[in-house]
Amino acid sequence: SGAFGNRDFWLLSLGFFACGFQVVFIAIHLPAFLADEGVDVSVATVVLALIGLVNILGSYLAGLWGGRMRKPMLLSWIYLARGALIAGFVLMPVTAMSAYIFGALMGLFWLSTVPLTNGTVASVWGVRHMSMLGGIVFFAHQLGSFAGGWMGGWLYDRTGSYDMAWGVAIGLSVIAAALNWPISERPEGKVA
Repeated sequence: SGAFGNRDFWLLSLGFFACGFQVVFIAIHLPAFLADEGVDVSVATVVLALIGLVNILGSYLAGLWGGRMRKPMLLSWIYLARGALIAGFVLMPVTAMSAYIFGALMGLFWLSTVPLTNGTVASVWGVRHMSMLGGIVFFAHQLGSFAGGWMGGWLYDRTGSYDMAWGVAIGLSVIAAALNWPISERPEGKVA
């Protein structure tokens, strides 16, 4: 497959790094963040459950819209929406209600990147090598996941707050949006 020499393949992979960072950072560090903000830690359980529940709808809609619109463009909008949502959540007073709203809205964007990312791989490079190419793109996601889990704690230990880690998550949204926007969905070679 010519994907390895294709700029768009690596842009897609790098963008998916941001997804991994954000979902694991939030999943692991949200309970401690809420506790630091004086919100009962049991609220985090409900927030994470809301993310998972609403994720079903978000992933379904992303797949549906990805069949009608340019998938890399949708990915850019999802990453920008995530960044705006995170910024709004951490800049406004954090309460149980704001956390619930954050969870429900974040669920829309949680794994909605997956059908669009895999759909882009299939559209451009075909399904013949989908498992290998999808696995490489997902490896970038896993590197981001590691970074989100580890760096969230490392930054907290260094600074005593999650502010910098949230800032990284927001910055990665902007970077991922910029990386995905120019990706072309023109098939490269024979789609099989």
